[in-house]
Amino acid sequence: MIRATSLIRRDAVDEDRIVDIITLDHGDRHRRRIVLHADGGTTFLLDLDTADVLEDGDAICLDGGSLVQVKAAPERLIEVRTDDPLDLLTLAWHIGNRHVPAEITRDAVYIAYDHVLLDMLQGLGATTRIVERPFQPVRGAYHHHEHGGHSHHHSHEHHHG
Repeated sequence: MIRATSLIRRDAVDEDRIVDIITLDHGDRHRRRIVLHADGGTTFLLDLDTADVLEDGDAICLDGGSLVQVKAAPERLIEVRTDDPLDLLTLAWHIGNRHVPAEITRDAVYIAYDHVLLDMLQGLGATTRIVERPFQPVRGAYHHHEHGGHSHHHSHEHHHG
């Protein structure tokens, strides 16, 4: 079976090396080791050293150097809007307080559909709408983005000074 042991971030992808596309939802884009079946029929073993998030536009590098490009699948989301930016920030705080992944744009916050959260947001005065679109939530504060196929090792010790 073809193996894939590295990722190339979207800003460094060589379009000429793309041989297939794989469409994955948000949950399926956080992976370390799994057999995947790309849209065009390419089957391969993703075998990364550590779990990582496959972002829309990134590419998975197969043995031999060809690439399978990652496409974020449309998902059922709640679009959260307000007329006042401060109200939107407050709603984002409430969402974050529930540890729910959220995509934050200048005008709206998007979260995975959940009827309980929908009711809560409407109760807090949000304008909500159910939409179908790719979900690309903000990555965690402790995530260190890897570039160029090499790893950066960081200490997680607390520094006081």
